[in-house]
Amino acid sequence: MNYEAVVCIVNAGYSDLVMEAAREVGARGGTVIHAKGTANKEAEQYFKITIQPDKEIVLILVPEDIKDEVLHSIYKTAGLKSEGQGIAFSMAVDHVVGLSADISSETEKKKEEKSESEKE
Repeated sequence: MNYEAVVCIVNAGYSDLVMEAAREVGARGGTVIHAKGTANKEAEQYFKITIQPDKEIVLILVPEDIKDEVLHSIYKTAGLKSEGQGIAFSMAVDHVVGLSADISSETEKKKEEKSESEKE
């Protein structure tokens, strides 16, 4: 199975919102890193937003087949137009060690459950 690393940078205090959005579409968990942004006034004027310096970086390893759903869900919930003012992107992952073999079956199970609930 191939994996992608989804990276989301949000204002401090919004990492739980990112993880909730990712879990809704099949992600299992993530890692939060506290960070400080370095944007300047030109960036604030360009994006027409005030940029908070305190940030959280959320790293989420997901199966490649749900990457787009995870990114879209994060964007809807914590994107630039939200209070979290998040940006997200993904990167291909060459090798993974330490994951349980059941991650793909759990992802499939979540997709099936979501599909069944949409039919009802």
